[in-house]
Formats: sequence, C-alpha cells, structure tokens
Amino acid sequence: MTADNLASFLRARRNAAAADIYPWADLTPRRVPGLRREEVAELAGLSTDYYVRLEQGREKHPSEQVVAALSAALRLSKYEDDHLRLLAGFSVQPVQAESPVDPSLIHMLNSWVGSPAFILDPLLNFRALNPVARILFSAFDDLDNLTRSTFLDPAARRFFVDWARAAESCVASLRATMHLHHSSHERDELVQVLRQNKDFETLWQRFDIQPKTQETKLIFHESVGELELNFQAFHVMSSPGQQLVVYQAAPGSRSEDQLRTLVAMDAGNSGRAAGRAQELRTQEATRGNYPSPAVIPQPAVSELSNRMDSSLTDPGRGT
Repeated sequence: MTADNLASFLRARRNAAAADIYPWADLTPRRVPGLRREEVAELAGLSTDYYVRLEQGREKHPSEQVVAALSAALRLSKYEDDHLRLLAGFSVQPVQAESPVDPSLIHMLNSWVGSPAFILDPLLNFRALNPVARILFSAFDDLDNLTRSTFLDPAARRFFVDWARAAESCVASLRATMHLHHSSHERDELVQVLRQNKDFETLWQRFDIQPKTQETKLIFHESVGELELNFQAFHVMSSPGQQLVVYQAAPGSRSEDQLRTLVAMDAGNSGRAAGRAQELRTQEATRGNYPSPAVIPQPAVSELSNRMDSSLTDPGRGT
C-alpha cells in the first residue's frame, strides 16, 4: 500500500499531467504518459536534483514559494493546490469542532417533498436525510457514510448505473474535504478500512481532488427502474465542512413521475401497515385489554405523498 504523502502526490499528479504543458514535449519520443521529472523541475524553476528528492521523499518540507511554483507547473486546481499545501505542512483552513445539523436546515430538507436531499460532513458521513432521500437510498443496508456504502455495500453497483464514475467522484470528494473533519483518528480509521478495497485503493492513489458540485446521475431503484437525477451540492456556511446535496428530476420528465411513484408506493405500504396496527389495537380494546382504540397517525411519508401531489397540481405549493 503506497504511502499517502507529498512524494506520492507529486508522482501521481506528474503522471496525470498533460504532456503538452511542457513547450518542447513533442521534440522527443515519450514512452509514458504525463511529464518527466526534469520537465516539472524546469517548469517550476527548480533543479532536477531537488525535485527528485521531493518525489523520493528525501525532502519533505518545501518552502511556500516552491509549493506555489510546483502548483503552477502541474496546473493544479484550487482543491489540488490546497491538498498540496496540506501535505507540505501548510494549513489551509482551521479544523472546526463538529457541530450538529441546524434544526432549521433539517426542517428545510423535509419541506422539499419532491427532491431527495441530505447533509454530509467532511468525511461524507450522512448527517441527515429527508424522507424522499431515505426512500431513494432504501437499497443500502446502512446509510452511515457515502464512501463506505459506495465501495463496501454490494447494492451500490446496481444503484449507481455508472458505478465507476460514482466511485471516482466519491473518492475525489473525500480527498477534497476530509482535512476539515475534527477527528484525525476517525479520518485515519475510515481511510484504513476503505484502502483494503482494491477499487478504492486504485482511485486513492490517483490523488484526484474535486468536491461535489453538480452532476447528472443515473440511479436504479428496484421498484421503478432507472431515474435520471441532477444534483447540486452547497456549502453550509454556518457549519464549515458540512454540505447540502439536493437531487432533482427534470420537470415533467419520466424520472419526476418515477419519484412520485416511489413516494406513493412507500406511503401505500406505510398506510397498510398503519391500518393493520389500528385493526389489531381495536381488537385488543374490544377484548378489554385497552380502554379505547388509540388513533395511530399516518407516517410522515403519507403526508409527504399528499403534499407532493398537491404541489404538482398547484405550482405555488410545496416550494
């Protein structure tokens, strides 16, 4: 298992860099993708010997000027640059103590009756899911961590129609935010478990770093088939490191109808279960075990289905 350090990062990003970054790349034949060590050194204004020492791990504490030069030479993104600075020993953002999900944010999530939505922390732990999201992700045994579910739950390879793309995105997102998590022990423990998985380890060694932003995903649910959903991710400004992820189907699309069907099916199952429970309690009361039958409220998802139908007939509602 390759170490997760500055030397590994530089090797991975050099191999992933486009050769045409170097102005004279086409003058000599190339046997491997990416840039040569001497080319990166020249682009960064460093000696080849010094750069080789960085990649070999013999030099571990480059100056901020050297880090900036390497970032420019390798054409790193903002998130890759942040990660490079972290590995070189420069703090990017102070780690925040874990904070609970704001109740008003949970209330907002639950008001989105047609949009699966959830809150993730910097380790991609699920901190909150609205009812529609729980229905959509019902194939998973345990919704505790998105990366763990993606790689270790067999249901993921069917749920994500393009599992390979979902896996790449998940690892890149974890790389981008995990340093914001307050517990180094929890971070190390999660990564150690995941790196036992060969698919995860392969992607981990690529050092792709990109937080969730927006994307279109194909999701398979055994009850309704494939759904095409767009997602947007938003930073929760009051809780650095937390991100709000919202899935939506295109208005008037087949996928929107499928989401409605999922909610209605779940509401129907819940309603039948509640009706049977009411019937049993009535029977018990008749036999004298209870003074009177208790009224069991319909589960929240039944209300969700009704609100969803209303919002589609009256666009001004449910928004």
